[in-house]
Amino acid sequence: MTAAPLSPPTVNDDVTGRFAWYRSFGPQGRRAFKGAFGGYALDAYDFQVLPLSMVAIAAYFGLSRAQTGLLTTVTLVVSALGGIAAGVLIDRIGRVRTLMITVATYALFTVACGFALNYPMLLTFRALQGLGFGGEWAAGAVLVAEYARARYRGRVLAFVQSAWAVGWGLAVIVSTVVADTLGPSLGWRVMFFTGALPALLLVYVRRRVQDSPQAAARLEHTAERAPLGAVFRGEPGRRTFFATVLATGVQGGYYTIATWLPTYLKTERGLTVVGTGGYLFLLITGAFLGYLTAGYVTDRLGRKKTFALFAVLSAGLLLAYINIPQGANTALLWLGFPLGFCASAVFSGFGAFLAELYPGAVRGTGQSFTYNVGRAVGAFFPTAVGFTAGSAGVGGALIYGVIGYAVALVALLGLPETRGAELT
Repeated sequence: MTAAPLSPPTVNDDVTGRFAWYRSFGPQGRRAFKGAFGGYALDAYDFQVLPLSMVAIAAYFGLSRAQTGLLTTVTLVVSALGGIAAGVLIDRIGRVRTLMITVATYALFTVACGFALNYPMLLTFRALQGLGFGGEWAAGAVLVAEYARARYRGRVLAFVQSAWAVGWGLAVIVSTVVADTLGPSLGWRVMFFTGALPALLLVYVRRRVQDSPQAAARLEHTAERAPLGAVFRGEPGRRTFFATVLATGVQGGYYTIATWLPTYLKTERGLTVVGTGGYLFLLITGAFLGYLTAGYVTDRLGRKKTFALFAVLSAGLLLAYINIPQGANTALLWLGFPLGFCASAVFSGFGAFLAELYPGAVRGTGQSFTYNVGRAVGAFFPTAVGFTAGSAGVGGALIYGVIGYAVALVALLGLPETRGAELT
């Protein structure tokens, strides 16, 4: 049976202008976009609660840097299991239903972290949070990709990806206010309690968001469902391998920065919580603009060239950041903007690229597996920072982020260019 290109009948091809990508969706596509954007923003918020509270948590439980880094690593490792399970659900019960399950899961266990009485309990709840954290992005990305036109898909998915910066920024603002008001010993618990916010999104998704007509029709025909092993054999298997390595490198680099930069600014640069917030504000502002800008770049330059460009720039800027002399904090402040810009821009092509690598029957499985297994393996990069920081300092150990971007560049050699591909 030959698959036909996916072309949602609700999409309008005649619109023009700067935001034609959004107007071309039609009503159903716009609601799907809002649901996916909100889900990923709140996913980022719930994840970033930990890095922003790391110093307070380590002091409260008397943790070493290695133990502290393990809290992030276990989340990302378990996210691989959650992502694989969510990928199967995406192709079996639908994109929207899976989105709701993953959002509810990460919200529940983020709140549970606030009730942790000891380190093992916190570690367990953080691991369980990873089950939902791992699947949410893929569910939302596949949902939106199937509504988007091929010529706009890169920027559309980049706008969804930019929700991470929105959630991250919101977490920094709330964390700064909470820590300044309640103090570190209580503030970190309150931050986890605010992880209940995604429950509000579930109401909207349940009432307003639907799978694309083609995806919904496919679910009704069980005979058309491909076996799960289809993404591991032949040419799809080759794509799965190299896409997983690509995701490993990019996310290893990113999570090294996102996990340890707040600690680096506080412990080795001597900044207060409020002072750190100012540095992170520029980093996050750059991240948001990087996501959006790279979306247009990937639609014009191509997926692979965009990945390569921003991986090289991210590695170079991270090296510059950690080698700025002590006392030159003004330079550190301003360099945060381009670092955030490039480290986030390298992600912008993922949603479109991974969707274009696989046919519809296994799109959820392939996209979620590659992204989340890559995230799980990449999680060992921030753990390595924790183990190395004792001898080299946090700044010196951040070199693992540079290694991650080098791995991503190698992976691109085994992947095809997919710009302009119609989804089938």
